[in-house]
Amino acid sequence: MVITLTGNLGVVSPMNFTFNLNAIKDNFQVWRILTCFCYVGAFEFNTLISMYLLVQFSKQYEKGGPFNTGAGGGTADYAFALLFAMIVMLTTAPLVRRYIIPLGTIYTKNLIYFVLYVWSKRNPTAQANIWGIPVPSIYLPFAYVALTMFMGNPIHFMLHGMAIGHIYYFLVEVVPQVYGKDVLHTPQFFIDYFGVGEYVAPQVGYADPPQPRGNEGNNGGGGGGGRHHWGAGGQALGTQ
Repeated sequence: MVITLTGNLGVVSPMNFTFNLNAIKDNFQVWRILTCFCYVGAFEFNTLISMYLLVQFSKQYEKGGPFNTGAGGGTADYAFALLFAMIVMLTTAPLVRRYIIPLGTIYTKNLIYFVLYVWSKRNPTAQANIWGIPVPSIYLPFAYVALTMFMGNPIHFMLHGMAIGHIYYFLVEVVPQVYGKDVLHTPQFFIDYFGVGEYVAPQVGYADPPQPRGNEGNNGGGGGGGRHHWGAGGQALGTQ
């Protein structure tokens, strides 16, 4: 939020928040690695919707129990999932930019749909609601893509985030079951900081995501999770 305020109030130019590899290498502007996932965008309604999407589904995913990658399905595992998504997004963006990623280098919207996709895979039987129509959560990301296409808005950031979400799901859920190998492991310093989680069965509740409106460009917003109890000494994202 602070990054968004400083950019919109003119304290710092939003261009200083974009991912610029030359600026990082030549001028050691390493903050761009993080701020390209934190800048929400210009003050407008779509920015509020984007930020709400990330916060809402982050809270639901964290509350329902993230995929267990070594911390018992707690906040540490969720933080590691976000770190994985950020690294893969920055790594793959140059490879796919020619096809689906524009020249913009703010990847928050991509991160939003990574979270949404992974949440839908973790809670496939939960029910979502779009414009009063119940939608099984497993189909929710694709429903958003269809609606966005219907409204004539770009979907490149959605596809990129969902593709990385599927890679994450495949590595943490399919590979261990099919091949008997654990590929991704939450770093110990995440576990030490956030605590060990307490496994929670997949959510079968009811989700009520906001309704998509207008042109959602690629300058979206970031957010965190809510306050939940995951075991002794654990902390939830967004409560620091």
